[in-house]
Amino acid sequence: MNIRENIENREKVNLMPYASFSIKSKGRVLKENKDEIRTCFMVDRDRIIHSKSFRRLKHKTQVYIKTFGDHYRTRLTHTLEVTQIAKTIGRGIGLNEDLIEAIALGHDIGHVAFAHNGEEVLNELLPEGFKHNKNSIRVLTRIEKQGKGLNLTWEVLNGILYHSGFSRQCKTAATLEGQVVRYSDKIAYVNHDIDDSIRASLLKEEHIPKSIVDILGKSHSERIDTLVKDCVYNTLENIKKGIIKVSLSKDIEQALYELREFMFERIYKGEQLKPERKKAKFVLKQVFKYFLNNSEKMPEFYRHIVIQEGLYQGVADYISGMSDDYCLFLFNEIYVPKLIIY
Repeated sequence: MNIRENIENREKVNLMPYASFSIKSKGRVLKENKDEIRTCFMVDRDRIIHSKSFRRLKHKTQVYIKTFGDHYRTRLTHTLEVTQIAKTIGRGIGLNEDLIEAIALGHDIGHVAFAHNGEEVLNELLPEGFKHNKNSIRVLTRIEKQGKGLNLTWEVLNGILYHSGFSRQCKTAATLEGQVVRYSDKIAYVNHDIDDSIRASLLKEEHIPKSIVDILGKSHSERIDTLVKDCVYNTLENIKKGIIKVSLSKDIEQALYELREFMFERIYKGEQLKPERKKAKFVLKQVFKYFLNNSEKMPEFYRHIVIQEGLYQGVADYISGMSDDYCLFLFNEIYVPKLIIY
């Protein structure tokens, strides 16, 4: 018996019956020999961490565009916070942490530069629209490794595809692990965006409605503690009742929803950041239009996509992979006059 088989056997003992067991995975599109040491979900986690698109997350904006402070979140640090919250919830429930980790690390890999402003621009410009969760799947299956993709397991891809959305009408992941990541994403970004907004002097703790504070807590750590514990206990209670799903209790979920709405009104769509959002959108639109008219200037890989799948898809793939810094660099290279005579 090799090490991987030992780990798979330990899963049978340590995980709850409704967890996703590595040995029962629906597998990959392309069959592979199993690793001697790592389970299939451990392999997926490692493939995501070592991918180029994962590394680019460190230069993609979470909320604040072109900040100078070292302590503001980026898309990469957000991903790490989601992963840690999700693993804590998953362990509390008795789920597969390796699957949770793989989903969480890959969940935002398809995000565009300049936070959600970039997603809005591509959604507006592309004939079929644009959603970052669907683009994450495309990056992982079609773009990475020069078109070969990472050949991830069905469970990981399903969890990434359905991590987004907050309404009860949104389709959720097929696995409890994927559902944990969906809640962890919201718990992480709402709370760390409050923390960043306070650091940027755009918000004060006392601005948060008292009705929310009374339920979730008055500090960053108190709110996360409340939400994590509630998610664990409420999910275990669901399962006891035969309801196999991850969820928060009614009052806690409503408070989180209201906190998220507060942040949309005050920060994400607020007047204070509006000028910078407009600038970011302008930059992205101009870079997109340039390559739409000059697709031959794109790298060879993306020119091949233009031939195979059309102009808009090739340009969208190139633009969506850019970091904030690279997009600004290209904008300056294309549109800003240079001093050429001394």
